[in-house]
Amino acid sequence: MSSPVAAAPRTPRRPVRMPLWDNARFVAITLVVMGHAILKLIAESDPAYGVYLFIYAFHVPVFVAVAGYFAKATPPGVKQLKKLVTDLALPYLIFEVIWTVIRALVTGRFNPDLATPSWTLWFLLALIIWRVALPYLALLRFPLVIAVVISVASGYLPAVGSVFALDRTLALLPFFVLGWKLRMLPVTTLWTELPLRRVWWWRAGAIGVFAALALVIATNVPLWRELKVRRVLLFEEAYPEFGYDQWWAGGLRLAAIALAVLLVFSFLVLMPRRATWISPLGQATLYVYLLHSFVLYPLRESGWLDVPRDDLLLVGMILFSILLTLALSSRPVRRVFRPLVEPRAEWLFARGDEKVTPRVGAD
Repeated sequence: MSSPVAAAPRTPRRPVRMPLWDNARFVAITLVVMGHAILKLIAESDPAYGVYLFIYAFHVPVFVAVAGYFAKATPPGVKQLKKLVTDLALPYLIFEVIWTVIRALVTGRFNPDLATPSWTLWFLLALIIWRVALPYLALLRFPLVIAVVISVASGYLPAVGSVFALDRTLALLPFFVLGWKLRMLPVTTLWTELPLRRVWWWRAGAIGVFAALALVIATNVPLWRELKVRRVLLFEEAYPEFGYDQWWAGGLRLAAIALAVLLVFSFLVLMPRRATWISPLGQATLYVYLLHSFVLYPLRESGWLDVPRDDLLLVGMILFSILLTLALSSRPVRRVFRPLVEPRAEWLFARGDEKVTPRVGAD
């Protein structure tokens, strides 16, 4: 016999955040800002070029893998579809319009082109495509292997250009799928519960991996310039576009993917497993990503960074990048720019009684 007292409705519990991933997000976005900040220095400075290669060997793959970790492979419902619009599509349109206006003011020519993303905005388009494609990839038997094949094969096709960021979207697809696969496995739980003594053995190995990478880069910078390794690590252009039209050119991207996977795991191993002071800031990476270019753009276009080799300037830009990331992650900045970065757009969607639910088997 049931109790006459009605049971209180359950309050849905909010998903528990894992500080490891917020810590990884903050460090990764700091490296993104740093890479963009020192770009103007690499032509004249071997140390700057070396730092740039070191960062680009893994920071974008880390960023993409973290995004993949939080992606869902189930068919999207109404809520997920709305989030694609409000979290990605609308910010892309807003910031693309802003950049169009800025270019018009600087160059005197108004040339809107919403299909070709400006500077950092490619990532928003890529996220939309990855999230839409993931449920279909998840149906396949070897999604990660298929993603790697797609990435390597796309480099042979110069016709796959930057329109709708398709070049980088296909090239970086393996890291998004890798992040999703990590969530399917109990890797994070096992890692967070591992005894500290064993954790430091893994971290010692990760430090060794990064030390070896830094040493290899630092001792061969002229060679890496000649081989155009930087353009390989961008995961952007087709191989013939930077001088590799041989049949084996796809091996370059395959090697870059293999190296990046090793570095992604090494990076995650080094991240604090518990909550730190940077953990809350790791929840504001989209603000940093979309806003930092407005600070760096005047510095890059003013010619202030077009100076002869100056290692002190390199150190200064690295420190500036860290401070800029901290500033753009702060609550006041998020409060001011929330309408642009996280627009509220409920007015854009049909009301509940206006939605039409498609019937299975309908014509």
